[in-house]
Amino acid sequence: MTSTTQISKRRAGMADWIIVIILTALCLTCVLPFVHVAAKSISSNTAVMAKSVALWPKGINIDAYRSIFRDGQLTHAMIYSVWMTILFTVIGLALTICAAYPLSRKRLRGRSLFALLLMFTLYFSAGLIPEYLLLKQLGLLNTMWALVLPLAFSPYNMLIMKTFFQSGIPDSLEEAAFLDGASNLTILTRIVLPLSKPIIATLCLFYAVGRWNAYADAKYYITRKALQPIQYLLSNMILSSGSDAISMSESAAVVSTPEVLQAAAIMFATVPILVLYPFVQKYFVQGVMIGAVKG
Repeated sequence: MTSTTQISKRRAGMADWIIVIILTALCLTCVLPFVHVAAKSISSNTAVMAKSVALWPKGINIDAYRSIFRDGQLTHAMIYSVWMTILFTVIGLALTICAAYPLSRKRLRGRSLFALLLMFTLYFSAGLIPEYLLLKQLGLLNTMWALVLPLAFSPYNMLIMKTFFQSGIPDSLEEAAFLDGASNLTILTRIVLPLSKPIIATLCLFYAVGRWNAYADAKYYITRKALQPIQYLLSNMILSSGSDAISMSESAAVVSTPEVLQAAAIMFATVPILVLYPFVQKYFVQGVMIGAVKG
């Protein structure tokens, strides 16, 4: 009996080590490229051109960041992208809450049909050309709204929030509020939303990261440089090569090589999400588990 127990413990220990090794390898595949780019962004031009920079910077040099901050195009694109992402997240959360809360309540007649119609768009869409023609007819091309409104509502996020409302908000709370004369809007704002901070923080991160990383729609709907988000400029910068990789104003006084500037621009565009994530991390796992597993 004792030997069997020891063998079981040994097998469990080996399994734990295998899991740790696999998770460590997966984490390294995510972290090491980021560290490499960060190291290149503050390394000297000579070291980067010689391909001698791996995970530690060589010849500390922040001229690339100075050029970025002096360049009006990138700084404007950063401020514009931050404002657009905040607006997109607020609108997206408002639409998601307004759709998920009624569909999670049994007293809504026909809620199954409404849910089916909304979820239908998760699997089928009209396509890029009809969407472009629609935005053109609405006069939204070359406006910020072309980047905000089409993706503002996510059926997947609505499903997660709907599941949370169904499993995390007891019906007894609403029944007691109704007896006290509370309206649906009062129940939503005074009871449901204060109890839904984890899922709100989770979806806030989903919406913000999704909008921040998107650039394909800007390629299709935006031609004015003043309305191009920073991710679109970064995409053009990386896809270009040679001396044409960086297009900056003369006031930027570019003294870095295109590869160093590309690395610095990547870090420059990544900082806002890195700053946001620690504030919602404690809600992130809790919201995903409650919203996606229960029910």
